[in-house]
Amino acid sequence: MGNESVGSTVQGSLSGLYEQVISFLPAFVAALLVLIFGWALAILLGKLVRKVLELIKIDDLADRLGLATLGERMGKKLSIAGFGEWLIKWFFLIGIFVAATDILGLNQVGAFLYLEVLPYFANVIVAAAILVIGTVAANFLHGIILHSLNASRLGNAEAVSSLTRWAVLIFAFLAALSQLGVATSFIQDLFRAVVALLAIAGGIAFGLGGKEHAKAFLDHLSKDFRK
Repeated sequence: MGNESVGSTVQGSLSGLYEQVISFLPAFVAALLVLIFGWALAILLGKLVRKVLELIKIDDLADRLGLATLGERMGKKLSIAGFGEWLIKWFFLIGIFVAATDILGLNQVGAFLYLEVLPYFANVIVAAAILVIGTVAANFLHGIILHSLNASRLGNAEAVSSLTRWAVLIFAFLAALSQLGVATSFIQDLFRAVVALLAIAGGIAFGLGGKEHAKAFLDHLSKDFRK
């Protein structure tokens, strides 16, 4: 009697396990198909975005604005088209992962991806965009100010233009960290300190650069006054 009881228990357990596997199998197959086709679609869309960005020659424009110089300093070629491909691909992949976890009934995993990973991924994208735009703007302003001061024959053109470039780069870096939520209070204090230091450095640079011109102007006024 005992053996029959054990046998029926084992049989019942195996039968229940079989039913669970059979009931879970359609959801697993559906989730697997969503992942496979979603992955392929994400890669295809990423390549399509890259192709469009390459057709409008966005990388050539970025290189002319100084992105190539930044890439050389980092020892890596930076590409806006490549970044766009990576961005679109992973944005869709995260959405595909959320859909697959919902199909499998893993609601907590899907909620984590949707509520935690996806928003942080968006913040990473914004922070990266801030760094890229800040770098391009810094190099562009550096060139404009350098050529303008050289054309005006003012002193310390390189110092002033370099100061401007580093100011924009630092602001972009701090803004990117703030976007990521990294030590927000510390970043705010550091931002105020950097602004103060740049203001002092800028005043010194402009003072040294305009020293000779100010002296010449005062000498001219003195001569006119004596006449």
